[in-house]
Amino acid sequence: MPFRPLATIVLLLLCLCSTANGQTAPPADEDTIFLVAHPSFRDAGYFHTVLIAAPIPNGGHIGVILNRPTNRSLVSFFPEHEPSKKVAEPVRYGGPFSPGALVAVVKSESSPGAGTLPLMKDLYIAFRAATIDKVIETMPNDARYFVGYVGWRPGELKREIDRGLWSVLNANRETVFMKDTSSLWEEMLAQTRRVTAELK
Repeated sequence: MPFRPLATIVLLLLCLCSTANGQTAPPADEDTIFLVAHPSFRDAGYFHTVLIAAPIPNGGHIGVILNRPTNRSLVSFFPEHEPSKKVAEPVRYGGPFSPGALVAVVKSESSPGAGTLPLMKDLYIAFRAATIDKVIETMPNDARYFVGYVGWRPGELKREIDRGLWSVLNANRETVFMKDTSSLWEEMLAQTRRVTAELK
């Protein structure tokens, strides 16, 4: 499979995932959030988007855009890779970081392999090519596949939220795996407005 994550991603993950015992504890479920772009957030890359974002050990955050499906199937990227034909959902645009890299968000009770970070309990984001290959071969439809991702340096996401660029909702696995995300932004925006009204 020639469509590989960039070396810089692997180096980043090696730094992020290194702990005393080599393991990274998953964030608490309430630490992983959905970000709903404010209607006035006109950046072309994030206009009307919904993202999942989770904290990472260096104090930053990492995530992907959930509602930007492409018109490409996984097998169209890897025509010689037979297991890719089993993936039913289209590849999605995950974000502007390393847009030539394939990443996967995987439902799994344990880490699917090296080069992964936990997003929340039983949900991981995988960057390493060998791990993504294994996911495609063994549980192809227990994952969503993205080109690119989004990352924030320590404190950066908080500043964006404070500026009003994003509204925040608690994340859940079911939404990550929705088949039709065409109205997800509108639904999430309405939900954030209900929450805001209830807090007043």
